[in-house]
Amino acid sequence: MMTITVDLDTRSYPIYIGSGLLGQVGLLDPHIAGRNVLAVTNSTVAPLYLDRLLALLRPPARSGRVETLVLPDGESHKTMATAGAILDALVGQRYGRDCVVLALGGGVVGDVTGFAAAIYQRGVDFIQVPTTLLAQVDSSVGGKTGINHPGGKNLVGAFHQPLCVLSDSDTLRTLPDRELAAGLAEVLKGALIADAGFFGWIEAHAADLVGRQSAALNHAIRRSCEIKAEVVAGDERERGRRALLNLGHTFGHAIELCAGYGQWLHGEAVGAGIGMAARFSARLGWLPAADVARIQTLLERLQLPLRPPQVDAEAFLAAMAMDKKVLAGQLRLVLLPAIGNGRVTAEFPLRELQAFVRAELGTQ
Repeated sequence: MMTITVDLDTRSYPIYIGSGLLGQVGLLDPHIAGRNVLAVTNSTVAPLYLDRLLALLRPPARSGRVETLVLPDGESHKTMATAGAILDALVGQRYGRDCVVLALGGGVVGDVTGFAAAIYQRGVDFIQVPTTLLAQVDSSVGGKTGINHPGGKNLVGAFHQPLCVLSDSDTLRTLPDRELAAGLAEVLKGALIADAGFFGWIEAHAADLVGRQSAALNHAIRRSCEIKAEVVAGDERERGRRALLNLGHTFGHAIELCAGYGQWLHGEAVGAGIGMAARFSARLGWLPAADVARIQTLLERLQLPLRPPQVDAEAFLAAMAMDKKVLAGQLRLVLLPAIGNGRVTAEFPLRELQAFVRAELGTQ
């Protein structure tokens, strides 16, 4: 087992990474003590891993109740109604502020459960047990929680750090191929914004990652978490550098909204968004054509889409204008001067972006 610490002073917490962690009785005990626990999962993950989790939470000598809530699966359920169901369960069990809410599943489960924990009685503790690669390398780390709104992705949310993150890489064995590829988009993102050497490693090990080679996956999870932990420690509430973690996301969130939540997986949309960000960087004269080619080749090798779906360009641009990185009415993007060097910028002509998006979507 590897342990990475997200350094946030008194709210620092560990990320546990390794194989077979859901079988390590006692691993979560220091974080839950004798408190009541609500374990939240979804209908896909529950038959696979809920019993293993409950074995960790219900050792014979442990006091405190453990209740479960199984949600429907899918991005379309990342809503206020789903968060309300979690709140109803907490109220129904008469859980107090000393309870722990635990998320077992992918990014949707983690985000909506963390959001419910953030607002229940003005904030209760929660734990992340991510079971998808995307959640293990990205969404479970850093304290961003939230739900979608009809007007945009993740527009309602809160910063609420977990007590710990437990990433058992064995759960990736049951992950569908599309979900695995979606997680690899977030691995690639981290390399592109912060570590050219890691990008080269991904190029050399793309086949191992797609083939679910355990050592390669564990290294990718560890390095991705190290990158994110370092960024979050320096900018917890995204007032500056943390926005780099949104490479591909402004384009990607617009893809998800315009295509309809759930039609594209989040990581697939991010993959296409990374391709768009690379091409727009080149259009502005930032990124050499050879680097764009390397990025696009690697996206293909990781089984990710290179381009967005053919959706309405004006709706796409309107969705981008609702992005959380808009400040004082000005859209900011994460672009690439070079591989391994991301930059948050508003220094581009809006007309240039509009022309680029219309060309990408085949309307110009």
